[in-house]
Amino acid sequence: MNKFKFNIFSLGLVAGSLLGATSCGDSFLDVTSKTESNTDNFYKTENDAWRALIGCYDGWRQVGSNTTLNFYMASTIMSDETYGATGNGDGRNYQVIDRFDQSQSPADLDLYKELWKISYAAVYRCNELITREDQIQWTEGSANRGLYIGEARAIRALMYFDMVRLWGNIPLFLEPVNANREQADPDAVYAAIVDDLKYAIANIPADANLGVDNSGRITKYAAEALLARVYLYYTGYYGHELNFAGSEEEGVPAASLTKAEALAAVEDVISSGNFQLVEDYKNLWPAASLVAIPGENGWDTAKSTYAGDANSEIIIQQKYTPTGDWNGRHDGNYWIIMVGMRGNLDKPPYGRGWGACTVCPTYLSKYESADTRLQASVIDLYGEGISENPEFNTSVKDWREFTGYCMKKYIPLRYGNGMVGGDPNGTSNMQLNNIQPLTIMRYADVLLMAAELGSGNAQSYFDQVRKRAGLASINVSHDNIMKERAVEFAFEGIRYWDLMRQANGGDVTALADALAASSGDVKNGGVAGRVEIMRQNVIDKKGLSQIPFEQLTLSNGMLVQNSGWSAK
Repeated sequence: MNKFKFNIFSLGLVAGSLLGATSCGDSFLDVTSKTESNTDNFYKTENDAWRALIGCYDGWRQVGSNTTLNFYMASTIMSDETYGATGNGDGRNYQVIDRFDQSQSPADLDLYKELWKISYAAVYRCNELITREDQIQWTEGSANRGLYIGEARAIRALMYFDMVRLWGNIPLFLEPVNANREQADPDAVYAAIVDDLKYAIANIPADANLGVDNSGRITKYAAEALLARVYLYYTGYYGHELNFAGSEEEGVPAASLTKAEALAAVEDVISSGNFQLVEDYKNLWPAASLVAIPGENGWDTAKSTYAGDANSEIIIQQKYTPTGDWNGRHDGNYWIIMVGMRGNLDKPPYGRGWGACTVCPTYLSKYESADTRLQASVIDLYGEGISENPEFNTSVKDWREFTGYCMKKYIPLRYGNGMVGGDPNGTSNMQLNNIQPLTIMRYADVLLMAAELGSGNAQSYFDQVRKRAGLASINVSHDNIMKERAVEFAFEGIRYWDLMRQANGGDVTALADALAASSGDVKNGGVAGRVEIMRQNVIDKKGLSQIPFEQLTLSNGMLVQNSGWSAK
């Protein structure tokens, strides 16, 4: 397994000040600065812009490292792939999310309190750099102006795309201000996203940020792939193409996005030749392809087949580092601990955690019998012998909504001596030092999006994905593409949004039906129980999530809660 050397400390613009940092790794995120900077003496040189850009990436990373309920976790909990689960004696906040039901825990009115604040803090950092572009003295002839601003605008687009999907109705800030602001028309938010991504596509050089050393940085091709994803989601959920006339009040220029543009974007990614499918699907995922050495740190290199974090299929990832501590530097993949097996059920390379997101047994039926992706994606606690652990019954009695199946793709890792498997030093801190990157976009997604958008090579693209999974060719159609996506991207934070975009103008009946069909039998504390997802709860809320009550209060009535959620 690659040694993760990305080391991001608290570098970036927070409420208008740039904090200095030191670093000991060797990647693009390494910066040495022993002086504090602020907006009065900063944003003058190209090096200042570089440091600020790292702050933008750091702000985006903090969305995953500073909260256990981030966009990825919410996406996975809400889908028909998993139940909320966690400990049998824990609070029921994950059940509120899973069942779209505030009555599961009436007092949990701030489920996304930290995510909201961290997300807008990340946007603020991007806004600082973007709006100060003209005052920076760019080196003559340098391509860095378009590159750095393009990356910052793509990060801002990523942040807003996640927020507008999750909450639907959000304030839009395209400048670094701290102010109360009403929720924007979603079309304005999507127009800003499209404008940012088109800028990134036009200004990030085609040969920039490629290669292992730049893994984690946004390329032109990442922006193109994201543009297609935005098109498919927007046109699906809202039922029409984006054609925004512009808003002087919100500072959003006119923007449009057509199917032809979305298709051209992903076709360009494919024709670039920079990406290809990893030959064996399981090699995309550490826990499916790493072999621990009994009693030791590290992995058995002769038996492990992991393709690496920066493999040929990765379009964009969110990176983490093992340097976190409890003094404000949460640089690791902090949410991954949530999905580890409850109790002392370590079986290297699998590690323990808090038992969230147990896999719905109903979801397993979506896999064809010969599909190799099932074993690479799901841990069968009985089939893989984990149930033979002497601690098994004790763990199950401490587990809510236990199904016998866990996610494998993002399970915490353990070396053969029980230490955290992402840290080459073998630290024992199971919460801070999980650092598997979060894959935002893979080349397989680009192929299937191109097929869905009507490429002349649709059948070939579709067949490539199926062939890798050990499956025969079938006719490419919208229904078959959606079935393929359900298993190709299971537990990657994509499935829920694929269901949401079938709404065709806001009718979430199909989403509600799919989630209700995931209802099933479980064990709560070792006792037989059942999870029931009520379709009307989903319909009442239009698939959108709860806006934090704290934000409703702080806005002095300017923010309005989403339909179906409690406003007090």
